[in-house]
Amino acid sequence: MAISSKQRTSIAIILAGGALAGAALIFTGRGNSAAEGGHGAHTEAAAHNDGEHHESSTGPNGGQLFKQGDASVEVLVAEAGASEGGPRMRIWVAQGGKAVAPAGIKVSGQLRRLTGEKEPLGFRPAGSYLQSEATIEEPHAFDASLNVTLPGSNAPIAIKLGKEEGRVEMTPGQIQGAGLTLLAAGPERIEATVAFPGEIRFNEDRTAHVVPRVAGVVVSVSANLGQQVKKGDLLAVLASTALSDQRSELLAAQKRLELAESTFQREKKLWEDKISAEQDYLAARTALQEARIATQNATQKLTAIGASGNAGGKSLNRFELRAPFDGTVVEKHLALGEAVAADANVFIISDLSTVWAEFVIAPKDLDRVRVGEKVKIASTAFDGKAEGTVSYVGSLLGQQTRTATARVTLPNPKMAWRPGLFVTVGVTDSSAEVPVAIDSQALQSNGEQQVVFVAVPGGFLAQPVKTGRSDGKLVEITHGIQAGWKYVAGNSFVIKAELGKAGAEHSH
Repeated sequence: MAISSKQRTSIAIILAGGALAGAALIFTGRGNSAAEGGHGAHTEAAAHNDGEHHESSTGPNGGQLFKQGDASVEVLVAEAGASEGGPRMRIWVAQGGKAVAPAGIKVSGQLRRLTGEKEPLGFRPAGSYLQSEATIEEPHAFDASLNVTLPGSNAPIAIKLGKEEGRVEMTPGQIQGAGLTLLAAGPERIEATVAFPGEIRFNEDRTAHVVPRVAGVVVSVSANLGQQVKKGDLLAVLASTALSDQRSELLAAQKRLELAESTFQREKKLWEDKISAEQDYLAARTALQEARIATQNATQKLTAIGASGNAGGKSLNRFELRAPFDGTVVEKHLALGEAVAADANVFIISDLSTVWAEFVIAPKDLDRVRVGEKVKIASTAFDGKAEGTVSYVGSLLGQQTRTATARVTLPNPKMAWRPGLFVTVGVTDSSAEVPVAIDSQALQSNGEQQVVFVAVPGGFLAQPVKTGRSDGKLVEITHGIQAGWKYVAGNSFVIKAELGKAGAEHSH
């Protein structure tokens, strides 16, 4: 029978549609599927011993469904309750459309991580399904091989499935272009530190509040704010009537002393020559002693205010205010012609070659900070670091803050540590060798987890980790990474961004 061209076209369309439907059936066993309470997985149909093909799809429990003849096996990595310790693999088996009791099913298998570790899989009955004896720890990126043997059968159903959760594919060229730095995890010495907020302050042992000690009027000012001065340098000159009176008193006492000494020498000679009475000699000696005391008293009064007894041919009321030690004029409170009181704070001079780094300690941390302990000081405003020792720890708590004050005397040769600068004071709490440590820059957050991107074939894997001690540069890894593993230390945020773009972020 002849076939018309129209009929031939219709037959071709029908055959093409059948081919597309068949292709759809073949590929339903690959890709990702997700269900409530479980994790999606890409799966591969495995050849049975007799070469029969096994199709996979989504089962009634949200897992991957594998079929062989009238038997079906559903596999799911499910979130388990807290009592079960975490996610576990579950298996449901049916034959002829009816569920098979878990007690009669034998299952064995192995799980291989992308990082190379192999974990045996054992199962036990748990209600209507079989459940893995061990938890399936994150990351859920692995290849698993299972052999499921039904009751009365000697030929197991071989199943292979894989998951790639948290995996980012990158070529060597992409790794180089992103500027990623790879390091190997391994043993390190970590000095655990406790950080305290602090502030740079003047070294009060080398800070002077300069007061004139005599009232007067400012005649001249030699020192300016911020000026470096040496001990004895002239700061200002005052005209003081009180100083004039004291110098006049000293001059008068000196004149009386000269007269008393002359009188004493004369009376002594007369007494020795039996010319005058001893009483006159003793009176002259007493007058001399009183004159000496009066002179010493007037001299000490001038010394106490920092003035000399000799005006040096200048006005008796001239008072020269001088620097008590080498330092910097950090405050100035007088001007030409200004009248100042004897106790007025006219200058503050501080020796900035050393400063104090003061910090506060909460009661719970008092046992961690002791005098003599070494500390590391870092600036929050610039890339400045220094080391010092704790020179003081307060024995009392502040009534308002309920904290103790501690300080570090810090050398400041380049004047970089300026008073008022906020710093962080790191006190070394302990030092120990740890079996596995990584660069602290490698840590990234993924939901509520901390992860490190470890190198796997073809890219990187977001590996959840648990951390221990840290010194700011290195961090101890107590779980999640083994010594020798390669990980991304620098620019790890680039991979995190790629993971977010791929929509593969996973958190619990």
